[in-house]
Amino acid sequence: MGVEYVSVQWNRQKKFYDAVLVGGVAAFLVIFSVLTKVLFPRVTDEIMLIRAFGTGAFLLLHIILCIGPLCRLNPQFLPLLYNRRHAGVTCFLLGLIHAALVVITYHAGSDTNPILSIFVSSPINGSVSSVPFQPFGFFALIILFLMAATSHDFWLANLSAPVWKSLHMLVYVAYALLVLHVTFGVIQGEGSPLYVGTVALGLVTVLGLHITAARREVALDSESRLTPHASRPTESQSLVTSSPTEDEFVDACAVADISENRARIVCLSGERVAIFKYEGKISAVSNVCQHQNGPLGEGKIVSGCITCPWHGYQYQPDTGASPPPFVEKIPTFNVRVKNGRVFVHPKPNPAGTRAKPATIDGSSRREEAHSVTGNSESLVTLAATKK
Repeated sequence: MGVEYVSVQWNRQKKFYDAVLVGGVAAFLVIFSVLTKVLFPRVTDEIMLIRAFGTGAFLLLHIILCIGPLCRLNPQFLPLLYNRRHAGVTCFLLGLIHAALVVITYHAGSDTNPILSIFVSSPINGSVSSVPFQPFGFFALIILFLMAATSHDFWLANLSAPVWKSLHMLVYVAYALLVLHVTFGVIQGEGSPLYVGTVALGLVTVLGLHITAARREVALDSESRLTPHASRPTESQSLVTSSPTEDEFVDACAVADISENRARIVCLSGERVAIFKYEGKISAVSNVCQHQNGPLGEGKIVSGCITCPWHGYQYQPDTGASPPPFVEKIPTFNVRVKNGRVFVHPKPNPAGTRAKPATIDGSSRREEAHSVTGNSESLVTLAATKK
């Protein structure tokens, strides 16, 4: 988070990421060009460059689309998500160069407007082979341009998070258009099994990762599982929240289930709630970050604020409001602690409303200490058994 907008909030991680990104793209273009010249010596330089930049953009888009589900499956990929925007802009630039070379090579020499020529140069005669493939690429490039142009947080703040997120979800439309662009273009023109297999492998990889991540998220919602940072439950601790009490509070979890400055995520009334433990208190907030819908419950409390694991946006645990001068707010939930259990009211408070933190009582602390001691004793016993 920053007080003022700057073009890029540079830090050591972003510089390293961009260096690897630029180096990787440059290496790919060089290797692709050399292999093309060696394997296909009759290919002209302009066609070689068209294919190099087009293939680079298509490959990078696959990597970008895989980052999201990979982060859901393994948090070790989160640094890639943090820097993904730069990869998106790079993907657009590669696609733009590819398109510019195509227009210059195939459309600029005629009397027809070059852009119009993209749509009328390949008349449809009723066969599959006559399906024009260039319009698919044109509209995909328009989507990538809109995403690159609005990638800065300035547009996120001014368009609002829902509008911005909806716009950037069009990346899947762009991907589908590019698959059609390649299918009716180079695959149909060349007919090489290598092209067919490569595109099919990319499509299966993207779809497979998204389906796997989605199934995992459904399982987490249905069972209200712990986050990776929380301790595993004992046999007597249910992973599913119990029925509401008479005053509608729901038994969400045990205090001992939550690590200090971490959260447990539970599903209440169809919504994910992050229950944080900090400084002898319990607070519950919406699990959705207002920046880009990041999972707050998978983050931690840093300097007294809940910190999103995706891009570092912060919220005060009791109010759900970002520290001044920031204005982002998330809903809070009323909580209480009784007999070592955390009870949460499933109805959220308006975003930014203070919900009094529940104080962890003495019995809860003793139970937590007993849990830690028990785990330590189990580890000692296990070590002795192995010896």
